Amino acid sequence: MMLSNTILWAISIPLLGSIGILITRKIPNLRETVTLTTAVILFLVVSTLVPTVMAGERPSVTLLELVPGLNINFTVEPLGMLFGLVASGLWIINSIYSIGYMRGHNEKNQTRFYFFFAIALASAVGVAFAGNMLTLFFCYEILTLCTFPLVTHSGKPEAVRSGRIYLGILLGTSVGLQLVAIIWTWNVTGTLDFTEGGVLEGKVSATVISVLLFLYMYGIGKAALMPIHRWLPAAMVAPTPVSALLHAVAVVKAGVFTVLKVIIYIFGVDTLACISEDNWLMYIAAFTLIASSCVALTKDNLKARLAYSTISQLSYIVLGAALANGLGIMGGSMHIAMHAFGKITLFFCAGAIMVASHKTEISEMDGLGKVMPITFIAFLIGSLSVIGLPPLGGSWSKWYLMLSSADAGYTIFLLVFMVSSLLNIAYLMPIVARGFFSNPKPSKNSHDDHSENIGFWHGLQIGTIKEAPPFCLLAMTLSSLGCIVLFVYADYIYQLLAPITGLK
Repeated sequence: MMLSNTILWAISIPLLGSIGILITRKIPNLRETVTLTTAVILFLVVSTLVPTVMAGERPSVTLLELVPGLNINFTVEPLGMLFGLVASGLWIINSIYSIGYMRGHNEKNQTRFYFFFAIALASAVGVAFAGNMLTLFFCYEILTLCTFPLVTHSGKPEAVRSGRIYLGILLGTSVGLQLVAIIWTWNVTGTLDFTEGGVLEGKVSATVISVLLFLYMYGIGKAALMPIHRWLPAAMVAPTPVSALLHAVAVVKAGVFTVLKVIIYIFGVDTLACISEDNWLMYIAAFTLIASSCVALTKDNLKARLAYSTISQLSYIVLGAALANGLGIMGGSMHIAMHAFGKITLFFCAGAIMVASHKTEISEMDGLGKVMPITFIAFLIGSLSVIGLPPLGGSWSKWYLMLSSADAGYTIFLLVFMVSSLLNIAYLMPIVARGFFSNPKPSKNSHDDHSENIGFWHGLQIGTIKEAPPFCLLAMTLSSLGCIVLFVYADYIYQLLAPITGLK
């Protein structure tokens, strides 16, 4: 009963925090204290479940039984535990960053921002702890709906148009494809519970598995497989903390998390490994992985480049799942955490550059590392983690994914992973090189110098150094350190995930 209450508290705490944010809306300092306090409490509550899950137990609670065998249930298993820790932990760092960014950029409707951010985290925790496909679907849809106001936060026509694309693609795919797959699964199996070995094992033909796999994979639009990826670049009109939420904390991670849950508990890894009907998913994921990296190379806007980078990195996880072996599940699951810390660092840096220098195009960033050294060092660390270079966390997940390709006998995908890492270098490292080794271009107008805005909430100025607000710097420092810590303590993640991968 106590563990059941812990699960309910983990979902309820962000909801209670959202109410506190509304109550304190007229006192910004108190409102943001409520946000930070709620984030810390949520992480501590989620963390209390770790020893139990590591010991092999699966805490569970059922809220409502709709019909016999079909209920709203939350059950904590290793993959959900990892996602819950990542989402709740990064909410603390993102909240710190948001305070500096929202004030430094003089954003309007800040209370609405913090309110919907809290609701988004509640739904993300719901996705993480969902005990069956129905519960996951409900929380997945709530996550889509509550992030729509965040994407359209500015209220500008461009933001509204992008919000329509965001909502249209994500709702269209989930209702038009994923829900069909869920109903079909229920009809042939009589259950939607996440079951070890997969609920479809021995219940349907290979052809039906292939069709269901298509419905699920393209119904999970948040995984951003091409050609349903357009919502992700469109959402880049949102404030940078929202971009960080989309790319690292909740939304896209909810997508690839759902892909892994479906592969492991609906289809079953062994079932997919014994048939060739999932080969198409491998090749689609590989194509998305390479193609989006190539598109990233063409983007001069920093957030747009990072958006296409995210599409590529998500396909690492989908490809790992499609390879249908323990190493692929391990690498894909690890990549949820490793990519989260690396990518949130990069988006933090992009927002810091915009707040401190008002520059958004990479071609404008020559010499900027000399006046924003903390930001560009953080960007370097985040980039190296995304690339997969030791001693940073991303190296472990990519290592297991490459081992998975070799173990499955797909040398072509081993080559895909290697080429993709080279493309990662090609679209990320020139940004660092421009910042540190190029000479600044002459200012085109007086607005290029924003030193008059420097202050605690607008930036940090020490001599020639003109950095982002201290809260932004603190957040990117913490997330950068996280990339290093994940490399050193990756064994704990391995031990947590080992029971669902079959690895020792």
